[in-house]
Amino acid sequence: MITRETIDKVFETARVEEVIGDFVQLKRAGSNYKGLSPFSDERSPSFMVSPVKQIWKDFSSGKGGSVVTFLMEHEHFTYPEAIRFLANKYNIEIVETEVSQEDKAEANEKESLYLVSEFAKSYFTDTLLNTEEGKAIGLSYFKERGFTNDTIAKFGLGYSPETWDAFTKEALSKGYQLEFLEKVGLTIVREDGKHFDRFKGRVMFPIQSLSGRNLGFGGRILTNDKKAAKYLNSPESDIYHKSKVLYGIFHAKQAIAKQNNCYLVEGYTDVIQLHQAGVENVVASSGTALTPDQIRLINRLTKNITVLFDGDAAGLRASVRGIDLILEEGMNVKVCTFPDGEDPDSFAKNNSYEDLVNHLENNSKDFIQFKASLLMDEAKNDPIKKADLIRDMVVSISKIPDSIKRQIYIQETSRIMDISEQILLNTLAQLVQKDISEAGKKLKQEYKALEVVKSEPQSPQEKVNIVYELERKIIEMLLLYGSQEADFDDFILKANEEGEMIEEKETSKVRVHQRIYLSLQEDEVELANPLFKEIYNDLIAYYNQNDEFNIEQYLMQLSAEHSEMVTDILMMEERELLHNWEAKQIYVKTKDQNVSQYVSETIVSLREYLINKLIMDLMNSYSSNAEENDLEELKATINDYNKLKVNLTNKIGRIRSTYL
Repeated sequence: MITRETIDKVFETARVEEVIGDFVQLKRAGSNYKGLSPFSDERSPSFMVSPVKQIWKDFSSGKGGSVVTFLMEHEHFTYPEAIRFLANKYNIEIVETEVSQEDKAEANEKESLYLVSEFAKSYFTDTLLNTEEGKAIGLSYFKERGFTNDTIAKFGLGYSPETWDAFTKEALSKGYQLEFLEKVGLTIVREDGKHFDRFKGRVMFPIQSLSGRNLGFGGRILTNDKKAAKYLNSPESDIYHKSKVLYGIFHAKQAIAKQNNCYLVEGYTDVIQLHQAGVENVVASSGTALTPDQIRLINRLTKNITVLFDGDAAGLRASVRGIDLILEEGMNVKVCTFPDGEDPDSFAKNNSYEDLVNHLENNSKDFIQFKASLLMDEAKNDPIKKADLIRDMVVSISKIPDSIKRQIYIQETSRIMDISEQILLNTLAQLVQKDISEAGKKLKQEYKALEVVKSEPQSPQEKVNIVYELERKIIEMLLLYGSQEADFDDFILKANEEGEMIEEKETSKVRVHQRIYLSLQEDEVELANPLFKEIYNDLIAYYNQNDEFNIEQYLMQLSAEHSEMVTDILMMEERELLHNWEAKQIYVKTKDQNVSQYVSETIVSLREYLINKLIMDLMNSYSSNAEENDLEELKATINDYNKLKVNLTNKIGRIRSTYL
């Protein structure tokens, strides 16, 4: 178990903007940063990071919290894993107490799969570098590809022995369970109970997540066995979903964000060779056709993708279909090809860094230009094929969400293909209308389903839950100002020289959390919302034990539900920055009043609401058959409550409207 001292040091050292910046492309927004949500598919940023408060908030999904909760949400780390990740990033020594057998037994299945996968990576690397078979077969292959020792170490390349169960035997001897070896796809278990290694006799390419965790493997066979697949990937598991993973993303993420462009290739060796040549902003689709999830993974780091194709014309036509998927995600696409007989791997190996960069820069074409040049060779002088080509290009343009970009590409297509822009616009309109029509049909079906639900009797609801908003404000004040001292006014009844009782204003300096607590205690008020009530009690207890409010320290002790609500409240003002209102000449009012006034008005508002509710409850309880004395008593009670309301509003210095 990691010691409290280590955890405290991690929280003191880690910077939320630095850590999240490795996963999300952040842009400065005043004193904060904003970016695209890593938890949902969006094109407008709703993700905010506050360096001052050291918290983040994703307004699209509602998630939020500290730097540790981000890693737990985004990378699915456990709490200790997140602490270890941060300690490693900031070179903090981890001090641990002895872990009991009970704690080990409670490790969840997913963590066991990660541990097995990490062991396999180490085993394959060790076999490659330190066994005769590994060096003679695996290492020789990588050297023939031109990979240096540093590159082999960087990508964790390895070798799985030719023996049927060499890896499985070693793993079992180290205490790893066969159940997890099978679930992660490293070992195949037959019905008769016999088992063997999935990747026997292959060089190994570890596949890592955005954070560097080992998820699975790709293995390449080196023999001429026609019955065996040349490349074999790990099967789907609880930790490996190939449609959501990009090979090389861990090593490429910083370069992608820095250069604001991602090169997309097909194979593992393409990625490795380009990295070794100095072009690091490159990933591969990890043995699968490009998927929307993979595109969104890139979209979190940059809006620009350059797809690299080799000179094989037959493969180009099929591969270019992935471009439409990229366009649908609202990204900018360029395409770069290599000379006949060359691919990214061979070109990077056989050319200098300068020549490689020049080729990528000078031969990267906009997707429209590329598609036109590619398909025109097929159409040649055939008018029917040319018409199909033009329609194919307009179909790609129709996938673009941005109407301005669509218009520009229509103009470009008109120029390249020498065809009327109006005809292209008409065709585009038909395609867009078709998409809208299909979407409309789907919406109608959903609407019918909703109508069935709507037809069921619904209980009337308040348009605004006033008590919820007021209680939320109380939590907000405790979070933002709880430890601050402020001047609060109280009105005390005193006798003047004539013996008359008059109100005198007395000002005292009190901490905000004490003022709120005493005010609610005075009225014997408990918060109605269960979540707010728990957070309120936690905050009061925290302030009673600590002189200052430390947001990182406080968030450490919260559950996921509490953390989500707290960060939502803390980041409420930052939400306004996402809309860039000032650029639209709309100026959002912030809390420029003093803290004591803000606290006092909120407390008075809550009191007024509760008094109004009491009055309404009393009126609703009145029966027409009640005796006259009871009616008079009711009127007197309501009159007293109304006087109290007037007294409250006078104290705050203004008349407030009633809520009910």
